[in-house]
Amino acid sequence: MLRSGKRIRFTRSEIAEFRKIGINLTGVKTQADWEAVFTFWVNTLEAERPDLLEKFARAIAKAKVLEPDQDSS
Repeated sequence: MLRSGKRIRFTRSEIAEFRKIGINLTGVKTQADWEAVFTFWVNTLEAERPDLLEKFARAIAKAKVLEPDQDSS
């Protein structure tokens, strides 16, 4: 999905999953675009629903496996 310095593409299922939590991937083509959209989403959650942001952060912390991108060597 994310590759530094290259255009990125999301699958339809990834777009649908992100949309479920309120992240709009319209126009996201680079890692910088993704970072801007994600930062906006996090800042919005922090301002409007800090309880959900905390729940999201706890879920990430509990994740047992986060596999690095295979192409990131």
